[in-house]
Amino acid sequence: MRDYVRRLLIAGLIAICISLLFLGGKKPRAEGVSTHTEHWIWPAEGEITDTFGTRKGMHHGIDIASELNTPIYAVDGGVVSKSYYSDTYGNVVFIKHQNNYETVYAHLHKRNVKEGEMVRQGTLIGKMGNTGDSSGVHLHFEVHENEWTYSKENVINPDYVLGLTEIGQAVFAQTRANPGGSIETSSQAQAEKPKIVKKHYIVAEGDTLSSISRKTGISVVDIKSKNKLESNLIYPEQVLVID
Repeated sequence: MRDYVRRLLIAGLIAICISLLFLGGKKPRAEGVSTHTEHWIWPAEGEITDTFGTRKGMHHGIDIASELNTPIYAVDGGVVSKSYYSDTYGNVVFIKHQNNYETVYAHLHKRNVKEGEMVRQGTLIGKMGNTGDSSGVHLHFEVHENEWTYSKENVINPDYVLGLTEIGQAVFAQTRANPGGSIETSSQAQAEKPKIVKKHYIVAEGDTLSSISRKTGISVVDIKSKNKLESNLIYPEQVLVID
């Protein structure tokens, strides 16, 4: 009888030890990172001015144009994997999401987050601008499976997660995107709200009205008229309306 009781006690102790090992192997979730959301949100309010795959397949994202300093939001929760300035992307923020996607927000006028910072869906991460290799104020948005690379072999069409897009389409910040849905259902939830979108050009060192006209396709006369310029004199960092 004593041997039977002893065997029961030993078996119980072994079971407790195994349970503790499994419990100890679980990693706590990082605080501040939201779980995977069913649908992403639009990162900015404005007008789609370019879609995925244009420019002979070299355009790896979508462009949303609006006013200078228009707020830019994280489409989903995650961790800021990069936040820096580059010659091509300008001020750019990368966010790694828990669903194995990495998103890119480029040409920002200002970055509001730093590398390693945890963000939730809808966190303000920056302001729309015209930095880097850009010819007007807009957000260039990319989606990469697993991670972004220089060769961009992991890039996917943002339409897969945001819904169908077309040039001239109005989108509204922080409204839910609708993967696989129509343009009407994914982006016009607030269609009754009128929106006038103006495009801007930030004057760079060495720019002239003639060179800006060649870059944008807007005549010098129209540029002067839209900006109420009485002469051809312009200066660096001046913001010109070029819609």
